[in-house]
Amino acid sequence: MALLAVRDLGMTYASHTLFDGLSLAFHAEERVGLIGPNGAGKSTLLRILAGLEAPDAGTVECSKGARIAYLPQVDVFPADATVEGSLLAALADLPMEEYERPVRARKMLRRLGFTDGATRVALLSGGWKKRLAIGCQLVQEPHLLLMDEPTNHLDLEGIDWLERFLERANIAFVVTTHDRYFLERTTDRIVELNSRYKGGFFSSVGHYSDFLEKREAFLEAEDAERRALATQVRREIEWLRRGPKARHTKASSRIDEAEEKIERLSEAKRRHRSARDLEIDFAASGRRTHELVVAEGIEKTLGGSLLFRGLDVHLRRGGRLGIVGNNASGKTTLLRTLACAVPPDAGRVKHAADLRIALFDQAREQLDKTERLRRALSPSGDTVSYLGRESHIYAWASRFGFRADQLETRVGDLSGGEQARVLMALMIREPADVLMLDEPTNDLDISSIEVLEGALEEFPGAVVLITHDRHMLDRLCTDLIGLHGDGHWANYGSVVQWQEADARRAEEREGAASAGAETKSRPEARPRRPSLTLPEKQEWERMEARISAAEVELLRLQTELDDPAVATNHEKLQAAYEAHRAAREKVDALYARWEELERKTGKA
Repeated sequence: MALLAVRDLGMTYASHTLFDGLSLAFHAEERVGLIGPNGAGKSTLLRILAGLEAPDAGTVECSKGARIAYLPQVDVFPADATVEGSLLAALADLPMEEYERPVRARKMLRRLGFTDGATRVALLSGGWKKRLAIGCQLVQEPHLLLMDEPTNHLDLEGIDWLERFLERANIAFVVTTHDRYFLERTTDRIVELNSRYKGGFFSSVGHYSDFLEKREAFLEAEDAERRALATQVRREIEWLRRGPKARHTKASSRIDEAEEKIERLSEAKRRHRSARDLEIDFAASGRRTHELVVAEGIEKTLGGSLLFRGLDVHLRRGGRLGIVGNNASGKTTLLRTLACAVPPDAGRVKHAADLRIALFDQAREQLDKTERLRRALSPSGDTVSYLGRESHIYAWASRFGFRADQLETRVGDLSGGEQARVLMALMIREPADVLMLDEPTNDLDISSIEVLEGALEEFPGAVVLITHDRHMLDRLCTDLIGLHGDGHWANYGSVVQWQEADARRAEEREGAASAGAETKSRPEARPRRPSLTLPEKQEWERMEARISAAEVELLRLQTELDDPAVATNHEKLQAAYEAHRAAREKVDALYARWEELERKTGKA
């Protein structure tokens, strides 16, 4: 049975049709990855499913009693909100006893990894805010969670945490994301929204890798069918030109069939044309110099934090250097140091003579947000010169996935993915020796990322790449520098290798901090924190299961109290009330004991 479904959905923005007769269902226990090109309507569909936006046509059907939660792309919290206060606010409108709210909020705090519920949300990093935003939805215990690009702008540590969290969580969800590794690890069905498909989508049960195989087979079969249909239509057109007598029933029927085939072929061709991908071809300078950028012993401190020290880089023609690290570890600073946009505090960076660098800035500061798209793509008129060839603005805009009716749109009004494509259009017009790209995949759809991968692979010069897209890093990079956020760095063979090393370094730092705190406390002769005895340790390990069982019993007794048959019987009501009171005291006592044991372990 479907938890949530849309029937004959229709939606149009300006002159662009997102959906036309879309019918799609999502079921209990499914974990669906929703993909598609930018502008296909993924975010709009999620908002319609969440009841936040009304379609132009069609219906949304929700299973009776189903709770649907929605996680938007941007996390918004009140300025003075605390972590625990945000979870309690998420529970405010749910029909439940007052004492249940703090109990459920504290359990979610532990699942999310927070140690202090009084922490102000404004002080959290982007990754921890995303954890809290997800927790605010999950604490409501929805039957289906709708998530719009939850991995956007998360660092690799945050993405890894979210993957592991969703793997353990017993919940159905629909998620839009361009992270292919994330889709492979967390989903069991992929739905691609795309006007190239009859019905507006293609659905495949299985992991993302299964989806790729099934889609390839489907498109090959569709191409074969289109070619066969085109052959049939040519024959019918020749027959029609010979002037058949329509007064005969057989001839009349064949004319009708011919017209139906012509209409089917026209529709198939229209859908095929709508599937045109982004076209990127970075122009190389043709330089033969082998060594392009050399950095020796460079060091950089920013805001009082040491980012890297003694770092060496030898970037050669054909090299692909990836830079990985968590947020604030210094990735962008390192890239800009290699580009000589900022000087190192120590060491030196040397460029080959007349080196030409094309830079993709994740902040997209090269773009004039007030400029019209027409002028951004073609500053000097309606013709663009590229690799010695002239191209009209309409053809050039189409190459980057823009429609003719978008040319008068201001660049600042374009989506994030569209702005990224404008920046790439600027980059490819001038030949370069080195491409330096800082988070180029942010906001791009999967098909555009795949095109970008191919273009970077074919580029004969050198590439320096920062991205959270692990698939792109592992596929392209011949060298990988991993930053650890404490001044340390190393070369790694893969993203996973860096993640494992970074986790070890984090544990070492925590151990050193704990040892330092213990050493510092010794002269003050403070009493040692008591440790758990073996029986207490066993009790502590079983405590969460005991609390869950006690809460289930409490809810059962609450249901019994609400039963009209009990409420009208004085003796039954009194017995039920006493049982409910005892169960509530048991839950409170268990939580008190759990907190006592937590303090003794040092985890409280």
